[in-house]
Amino acid sequence: MNTKSHIIVNGHEHVVYQSNALTQEELRKESIAFYNFLDQRRSVREYDDTPVPKEVIENLIKTASTAPSGAHKQPWTFCAVSNPKLKAKIKEAAEAEEKESYESRMSDRWKKDLEPLGTDMHKPFLEIAPWLIIVFKKVHEIGESGEKMNNYYVNESVGIASGMLITAIHNAGLVTLTHTPSPMNFLAKLLNRPSNERAFLLLPVGYPKSPTYVPNIERKPLDQIAEFYE
Repeated sequence: MNTKSHIIVNGHEHVVYQSNALTQEELRKESIAFYNFLDQRRSVREYDDTPVPKEVIENLIKTASTAPSGAHKQPWTFCAVSNPKLKAKIKEAAEAEEKESYESRMSDRWKKDLEPLGTDMHKPFLEIAPWLIIVFKKVHEIGESGEKMNNYYVNESVGIASGMLITAIHNAGLVTLTHTPSPMNFLAKLLNRPSNERAFLLLPVGYPKSPTYVPNIERKPLDQIAEFYE
């Protein structure tokens, strides 16, 4: 069968998708192996200051950028910070917001729910981790003449990309933590981001401190997170 390498759809070029088809047995083995690998991923709050090459961070960001997005608008910017002075400023501002949250914004129930995780208003990892990756969402694009141009499903798109970034970090043998100080407006100010960008997620990236301890908690079993309609 002679398959065309590309076709034109609505005036735009479409190329042949290169499939990596597996047998059903291979599917089973690959799916359980990948699950077991990702089931080892943990959120880590204690970091070693061992440097991580910039090329690795670039590859992690490129991996995240392969995520699907509404109308392929790719409404994200990944800001990677290794500058010690800037990390110190981020830590100072984040801890100020966290202090306000713990002392007046968060309910007693919320703080009780956080107790097993061993977290509090102090965030030393923001300085110790060799890299911080701050994910910004682009609520819209800005045209050459300053006009607003729509992006679609921004939160969903950036959320998917962030999940793929976390997976890529784990795959590289590094660790991270989903840090969301609220509000996060200070990040746009410190990083001098344009007005159409909003901070979405802050990820410290590096090696875990040795030894590092994580909460002895379990993930919900399949029957509590899925329903099958057959």
